[in-house]
Amino acid sequence: MPVNIPEKKLGFGFMRLPLKNAEDKKSIDLKQVEQMADLFLSRGFTYCDTAWMYHEFESEPAVGKAVVGRHERNSFTIASKMPDMMLKSSDEVEQIYEAQKAKLHVDHFDYYLMHNMNLENYAKAKKYGALDFCRKKREEGGIRCLGFSCHDTPEHLDQILKECPDLEFVQLQINYLDWESRDVQARACYETAVRHGKKVVVMEPVKGGRLADPGPEVRDMLKEVHPDWSPASWAIRFAASLPEVMVVLSGMSTLQQVEENTAFMQDFTPLTDKENTLLLKAAEIIRAHTAVPCTDCEYCLEANHCPENLMIPGYFSIYNLRTLRQETGYSSEVEKYRSYLRQGYGKAGDCIACHGCEKVCPQHIAISSWMKKVSENLDL
Repeated sequence: MPVNIPEKKLGFGFMRLPLKNAEDKKSIDLKQVEQMADLFLSRGFTYCDTAWMYHEFESEPAVGKAVVGRHERNSFTIASKMPDMMLKSSDEVEQIYEAQKAKLHVDHFDYYLMHNMNLENYAKAKKYGALDFCRKKREEGGIRCLGFSCHDTPEHLDQILKECPDLEFVQLQINYLDWESRDVQARACYETAVRHGKKVVVMEPVKGGRLADPGPEVRDMLKEVHPDWSPASWAIRFAASLPEVMVVLSGMSTLQQVEENTAFMQDFTPLTDKENTLLLKAAEIIRAHTAVPCTDCEYCLEANHCPENLMIPGYFSIYNLRTLRQETGYSSEVEKYRSYLRQGYGKAGDCIACHGCEKVCPQHIAISSWMKKVSENLDL
């Protein structure tokens, strides 16, 4: 069955929504989300992406209220995901699926994905019958297009596509910083999907916001070529320029971001070879100034992966800034770190190297090793 390709390549990722309280992921500012969704849909964009655990399980209800409950059903498409990593029994599969429909107020999913099918989660999806369940729902019309997301090696991706040729599309992390990365292997994963004839949905095109602020050297280099393009728009354009990409997800957090992204993606023109080459040079510069390649996806914080309750992405963000500024003593970043400790989070030095977080990290970061360096820098 051919996948339904959106007319416009920009998708709205409902995973970094505005909050009423910055320390509470559940405190979604629904009024702002409604304004953002209204603008997105009014400009002809349709792809709305969410998932079971986003915003501590509050993303799907927000989409149900801001999008489904306020707009005609034929004016948008809904994509959500089966949380394979959280499954503990076959019974949970249907329970979660039905709960998602209720949260979103939909009778079908336009796109449905098996979530993060790395080696372990792929095994769970088969063990608990999640794949066969979703295939059945596709036959019944409850799922229109069935795919999966993957943060793993091109070899593992190839295995899934050989064993499950009926899955219609793949969601991959693709951005110009990861394109030639030895860890993420974005190019190799994209080429694997294309070789199997699959359309691609792009996640993390701005690498968790890292490419929105790539540093003064890269920013000036890009501005010299296109003074009116923002660094984030360069990143989204890179992913959208790939021929087999059907949609690029942007985890938009403000109305301004929706305004900017929908404006330049309205009549999208792919980048030239010269512009792509410039971005790959920019990637080399960024890599030279980045200590830990964390995207703040927070997978490591979900499902109690850390027994010491470490605020892993927050600590990495602070550490990266201090490394960039070559800070070693007390600073405002140290105070930010201590504010996490006052909230009840463990110190970086409390890490017991259990590696639970590393098993779910999409960036394949050696978190326990880095925590030792973070501790040396921040546990003053």
